Amino acid sequence: MKWVPDTEVGATPPDIDGLAIAELVGAAEAGTPPSPGAIDDFLGRHEVPLAEGPRVTFLYRGEADAVRLRHWIFGLTTTGSLHRIRGTDLWYDVLDLPEGSRVEYKLEVVRGAHTEWVQDPLNPHLARDPFGANSVAYGFGYEQPEWTIPDPNVPSGTLEDRVFRSRALGGSRRVTLYRPARFRPTRRYPLLLVHDGGDYLKYAGLQTVLDNLIHRLEIPGVIAGLMHPPDRMEQYRGSEAHSRYLVEELIPELERSLPLTGKPAGRCLMGASLGGVATLSTAVRYPDTFGRLLLQSGSFAFSDIGEHGRGPIFDPIADFVNEYRREPTAVAERVFVTCGMYESLIYENRSLVPVLRKTGMEVRFVEARDGHNWENWRDRLREALAWLLPGPLWLVYD
Repeated sequence: MKWVPDTEVGATPPDIDGLAIAELVGAAEAGTPPSPGAIDDFLGRHEVPLAEGPRVTFLYRGEADAVRLRHWIFGLTTTGSLHRIRGTDLWYDVLDLPEGSRVEYKLEVVRGAHTEWVQDPLNPHLARDPFGANSVAYGFGYEQPEWTIPDPNVPSGTLEDRVFRSRALGGSRRVTLYRPARFRPTRRYPLLLVHDGGDYLKYAGLQTVLDNLIHRLEIPGVIAGLMHPPDRMEQYRGSEAHSRYLVEELIPELERSLPLTGKPAGRCLMGASLGGVATLSTAVRYPDTFGRLLLQSGSFAFSDIGEHGRGPIFDPIADFVNEYRREPTAVAERVFVTCGMYESLIYENRSLVPVLRKTGMEVRFVEARDGHNWENWRDRLREALAWLLPGPLWLVYD
């Protein structure tokens, strides 16, 4: 087994005064490295990563020539080196992380010429997305909202797949319909149309969220249309054909076949990332069709001031956003915007909010100590949906 001296694996070790890891580091520096059993005991007593006030300690145990932290916090160096505790196979690094934060990451492990990005083997918490899974670090005080967790006492809504023919898009499109528990065909329901609806279901637990919020009377019973785009990069970059499909084809068909309110105040369109662009661009082309909009971490690139710096694939988005910034118009009654402080799109989303407010629309903006990921968007759904589509609880007590 070959160990690399600390000076070869990174910068000066971080200040660890007052942190739990100090007991192991201090013993090693005093010439009595902790035994494997002592390390086992330490790991058994602590959840990894260790959140202590505004700092989080990342750990890795195993043979390596170097270990690096790969996180997704925009504005910070994306790689931080872990430091080996002298005489052991335990590595550590400390990151300043404000309380309530949530960060996804991987570990980069180097052995000779081989480098591998891995999920943290000491951390059971994973977040999944269409590209795989990342480990998750929770800052001190973060807790997964209880309304995102399945509750056996809450009745479940139903899901039904339908296929719609579209002239605008030139083919078939699959939409999953969510009906609330206790659905009655004699009642009228608001419509929630969701870009990337399949991903919201799989990675943001949308059915569980809707079931719980409806059961708690925080939102009314809703019918949701969850879209599955075959080519979201084409459909969601401000495509006129996509907007036409939604407003001239899909909504009329849904309103013919389902007991919907048929009113703008009872239609909410939502999406995250490129789905946020598709949401706003559709509302701009068809103002007053949707009374409610939910924009989550929208990819609102613009270049009316400098370059957008995101490559030519974002040029159609920049063209749309530039034009809207020049001549903003009211397109809905209420707009809820969310974005993570740790994602690169925070600047674009912050910049959009005053533009939206200038039109007279009622706008709420919420920032989270999180990144560009599905669980960030999940965690914002209660506040957003209960304001956009308030249920009986808020109609009585708000």
